[in-house]
Amino acid sequence: MRKVALAGFGLTEFNKDDTTIDSLMLLAIKALFENTPNLGQKDIEVVLTSTNDNSKYLSSIVSEISGIKPKISHSVESLCNSGANSAISAFSYIASGLADVALVVGAERFDSPGLVLEWDKSRGQYKHPIYWSSMFTKSHVRKYGTTKEDLAIVSAKNHKNALDNPYAFFKKTYSVDEIMNSKNLTEDIRLLDCSMPCNGSAAILLASEEAIKKFTDIPVWITGIGQKTLSAGFTKNDDLTSMESTIDSASMAYKMAENKPTDIDVAEVHDAFSICEIIEVEDLGFAKKGKGNELVRDLYETNDKKINPRGGLIGSGHPLGATGLAQIVEIGQQLQGTAGRRQISKAKIGLVQNMSAAATSSSVLILQR
Repeated sequence: MRKVALAGFGLTEFNKDDTTIDSLMLLAIKALFENTPNLGQKDIEVVLTSTNDNSKYLSSIVSEISGIKPKISHSVESLCNSGANSAISAFSYIASGLADVALVVGAERFDSPGLVLEWDKSRGQYKHPIYWSSMFTKSHVRKYGTTKEDLAIVSAKNHKNALDNPYAFFKKTYSVDEIMNSKNLTEDIRLLDCSMPCNGSAAILLASEEAIKKFTDIPVWITGIGQKTLSAGFTKNDDLTSMESTIDSASMAYKMAENKPTDIDVAEVHDAFSICEIIEVEDLGFAKKGKGNELVRDLYETNDKKINPRGGLIGSGHPLGATGLAQIVEIGQQLQGTAGRRQISKAKIGLVQNMSAAATSSSVLILQR
């Protein structure tokens, strides 16, 4: 299997402007080309688009308006996990020898049809993600004594981190008290415990070891990958205090990369809701079960940006098809030392955890300088 590295990236600002999916993708692709001076359209052999939008033939449309004629092009849709899945697909094309250079671009609008999974009729009227997050929250509270303040600290930390992210949807901080007193959506979930659907796009360029030298002197290698799908309906979950698919994906990625949790210098985790980050840092091995709240509180109090330095989904916004790719961009910048005020000192190994629909599926990638 050939080695694959991150060679370039582009982002758009996350907002709620009325912009089409193909236009959003084109903006991120333009940014990628601007950031990668030696890249030409003829270099790109694979174009993958990541979105939950219902546009047809989108990868070919995006290829045409970008002036690219790839060997391989198609779209990847896996709800919130679409971005990481599309990156892993591109990795696979290069690692297998089918291509040397791949462009992956993800985008979503604030009104995406991917916000709700209509298939799971067992949810009855409770189709919106706030209901599964409410069940996760209630379960974790009952088993480990997690408090409303613990949840609010996740949001306060990530809004604070997002201030140093020029592409973030939110441009202000919230106090723990403001978050705790924000509007109740369920008995367990308040408005500021939630990520915000929005417009946004992110693009990455992946290349083989042979091709990477043309595009960057600081390649970031993808050294570990894990993927797991359990089901579609979240009601299949046996334990709502853990995310089994994340545990399995992380185990695979650590094994492939020959790393352990203590090796990770910086991580982007999928904080669709406050409870998610607490559970994920436990399931990824960064904290013991039931102690994720203590880790997050320590990060907040010490202003340590190790987890979700760009503000996570809560601070940055959550354009579904772009989220996983935006996470990869952040880890790439951290490992290249170009993250500005967000920079984690001496970061050499990073992790991305992207998931869908109450972690019915998860992907984990490990990247290394």
